[in-house]
Amino acid sequence: MSSIPSSIPFPPLPPFRPSRWLPGGHLQTLYSPLWRTSPQLQRRRERMRLQDGDFIDVDWYGPEGESANCVLLLHGLTGSSSSLYILGQQQALAERGWQSVAVNWRGCSGEPNHRARGYHSGASEDLADVVQQLTLRYPYKLFAAIGYSLGGNVLLKYLGEEGGNTPLQAAVAVSVPFRLDHCADRISKGFSRIYQARFLRDLRQYVEHKQQVFLRLGRREELARLAALETLQGMKTFWDFDGRVTAPLHGFESADDYYHRCSSAFFVEHLRIPTLIVHALDDPFIYPQSVPNAETLPSNVTLELHASGGHVGFIEGPPWRPRYYLEHRLPDWLQSQVCSQGKTHNTSALLSN
Repeated sequence: MSSIPSSIPFPPLPPFRPSRWLPGGHLQTLYSPLWRTSPQLQRRRERMRLQDGDFIDVDWYGPEGESANCVLLLHGLTGSSSSLYILGQQQALAERGWQSVAVNWRGCSGEPNHRARGYHSGASEDLADVVQQLTLRYPYKLFAAIGYSLGGNVLLKYLGEEGGNTPLQAAVAVSVPFRLDHCADRISKGFSRIYQARFLRDLRQYVEHKQQVFLRLGRREELARLAALETLQGMKTFWDFDGRVTAPLHGFESADDYYHRCSSAFFVEHLRIPTLIVHALDDPFIYPQSVPNAETLPSNVTLELHASGGHVGFIEGPPWRPRYYLEHRLPDWLQSQVCSQGKTHNTSALLSN
């Protein structure tokens, strides 16, 4: 278990006891994607049109109706609404009486999006578009959001930009790469380079597949934008990919410009709704010093900082019955916020579960 740097406040936490058979950040990170059995959910897919004419696919699960509170779930880099931590959280929320809608970032739902641009860690305009559409459509629902990794960074950036104007009532961000430049450096060191190689392979395939589809469908203008990029070969770091692909496709001058303008660490001071941040100091993607100091965060933000848990891991219990801490803690926390704010029509039903 990692030690706690004295410079980082470590307030009393809800009980999380990482499994002894999964010591360290790497095993906590790898267990779920490699060995967890996927929850089988019957979800309803919807295609949402964005303001620029592109689309995002979302997957609904849980109780329908105007009175059902709803949580937006935002996946991480190269993930999707089918990522196991998304499916597990949708199942857990439904058991508490919550509806959820899992957002696939552009091109992550199994079909390439229509534009050359894709998604990235600062794509808060896409989240703002989805939030606006859903809250206008369902004005009597209470909406909250949970973001994981890249999705957590997008969520915190969006909340910082919106301040008190967001219609979301509460938010949770898990394993956030608060400083994208630091994260790009951290993941290129030691065993973490294995993750980096996998991410870069998937990101390159994401772009190459889009090129093939655009060529087949005759989308010449968007294909030309992708063809104008530097070669996708020989990329070894996130600095390479973000400099060659993310920055030119999304209006940034360079990877450094992208990292500076999109790192959520520069937005958290402007959060105005109740927000829970869950992080582990042994996260193999993120330096401990990248985590904001709890004493500098707004009073409405709770930093839950654990010594262990890895990256979107947080697994406890024995190997024959692993328990996914996030799927208990996050619904509990959201329920506490609903009850304290008194803004739900079905609080009694929730409390009875």
